[in-house]
Amino acid sequence: MTIEQIFREEYGRVVASLARRFGDLDVAEDAAAEALLVALERWPAHGVPPNPGGWLTTTAGNKALDRIRRERKRDAKHQAALMINDDTPHEPTGIVADDRLRLIFTCCHPALAPEARVALTLRLLGGLTVAEIAAAFLVPETTMAQRITRAKAKIKGANIPFRVPSATDLSDRLGAVLAVVYLVFNEGYLSSSAAEPLRDELTDEAIRLGRMLRTLLPDEPEIAGLLALMLLTDARRPTRVSGGELVPLHEQDRGAWDRELIGEGHALVRECLARNRPGQYQLLAAINAVHTDAPTAAATDWGQIATLYSHLQAIAPSPLVALNRAIAVAELDGPEVALAEVDRLPLTSYHPWHATRADLLRRLGRSAEAREAYGAAIAATANAAERAYLTRRRDQLGS
Repeated sequence: MTIEQIFREEYGRVVASLARRFGDLDVAEDAAAEALLVALERWPAHGVPPNPGGWLTTTAGNKALDRIRRERKRDAKHQAALMINDDTPHEPTGIVADDRLRLIFTCCHPALAPEARVALTLRLLGGLTVAEIAAAFLVPETTMAQRITRAKAKIKGANIPFRVPSATDLSDRLGAVLAVVYLVFNEGYLSSSAAEPLRDELTDEAIRLGRMLRTLLPDEPEIAGLLALMLLTDARRPTRVSGGELVPLHEQDRGAWDRELIGEGHALVRECLARNRPGQYQLLAAINAVHTDAPTAAATDWGQIATLYSHLQAIAPSPLVALNRAIAVAELDGPEVALAEVDRLPLTSYHPWHATRADLLRRLGRSAEAREAYGAAIAATANAAERAYLTRRRDQLGS
């Protein structure tokens, strides 16, 4: 594993730890970056330490203390500098001991705009660059940089504490936290980065956080639903890319799927069904349970999937849900009926919309239009594996 890969895996842990300790996101981020520079200098010559994450956290902490001492202020920051030898217990940080989970609850504070919560979490916990986050949100890099800067300033200015809210407030903030965890998972499942088609450290981190949330609130069915959804999706990871090319669900080797994760995911879905309090993550998990239950792609119960998407559209309507339901409709009623539904959706800047249209047009024998749609999909995604798949499908149509 390279130094850069180690750093990416440990970045969220380092920043979360320093944010709790110093109460300043800028200090935490700068110190983490300085620790990386030291690692790049020392590790090639002296070797990677046995506990690289601990080494990075300690080094970053020392860098943060050096910075604070340099400021030579006899105020609260100076008191923070004394923490290295201070035996006074830290301020209570809530009912969860994990620094990263606390950081997510901080980033999802109601004082921050929803889009800022997600961007800040991806930056601080996922270690994504501003350019990568901007690409994921389809906004200019300068816009995203300003959004993140404003969010950090608001946390600092409002003196928002780095702790999980009290038990009575957890439910109010839970929806935003689940949305952020799922977005972190999705960024790992299909990266917006051109260099890395999949980012396993992000999917692993999202699942770890999902398990922790379930421990925190075991009776909340949407947490169980989200965890099941991530497990059932991640079970297909070994088959998602082959030869540098994305492999769609119907072409994947089902024998290589992770049966242990599928078993755990199915058990959670059954638990959700027994509770009978359906929510969007539970329904998405149920859809993935149907896919992973089918022994072959041809044996998929598309009628059940279309019904589940209809339920999802009723409780959480969106063009994305309608797009996915149309894919099931194509299997039940044919590509022409599905194409009529897809063409009505306001998703012309969304590459899966173009890719779905391309596939439906190809199945209808409208090759010239299909080539054009594949071209639009290729232009709209930076993911190299996805581009390779779409390019092959386009080229198979001939000129």
